[in-house]
Amino acid sequence: MTEVNWPYLTPGIPDACFRREEGVPLTKEEVRILTLAKARLAPGQTVYDIGTGTGSLTVEAARLITPGQVYAIEKEPLALALTQANVNRFGLENVKFVEGTAPAALADLPAPNRVLVGGSGGELMGILEVCLQKLEPGGRLVLNAVTWETLQGGLDFAQRYGVAAEVICVNVARLTTAGRRQLWSAMNPVYIITLTR
Repeated sequence: MTEVNWPYLTPGIPDACFRREEGVPLTKEEVRILTLAKARLAPGQTVYDIGTGTGSLTVEAARLITPGQVYAIEKEPLALALTQANVNRFGLENVKFVEGTAPAALADLPAPNRVLVGGSGGELMGILEVCLQKLEPGGRLVLNAVTWETLQGGLDFAQRYGVAAEVICVNVARLTTAGRRQLWSAMNPVYIITLTR
């Protein structure tokens, strides 16, 4: 795919602009917009994107925090390669790629201002504990949960460590064409959990 010239500063790059592969998750445009808004990104920040999938959040965050740095952490080689390909498509130079499993892969990284968690690989509590320890004062951690267990894990963590938590449930339906008619096609709900240090 060719390089993308996306001139807009607002988040919400269309899903079709990202290279995709079967079996590698993509944070959908509408969910991405709200996730980035909840993160409250600003130029110069250090951001972790844990479980990057195709890298759509990595790309959008890198554009919003320039000259800051995004650390894209992903354990699956195919997903990390997709993230790299999508970062390159947008001509971004402020992303460092970390292949490995969190939380161990976070050990040598600098303290973040913001953390985005899209995938935890069953290590949610360990990831959140390490991120809370490393997070700069006033930092924010935004977790996208598609399962009840991940939602509950995020809430249990907030209660256990006395961290302020805000949760929204995002239900999005897109208008699609089926033959000569149009109908609404609902996407799976996503819970966005924001934890503030």
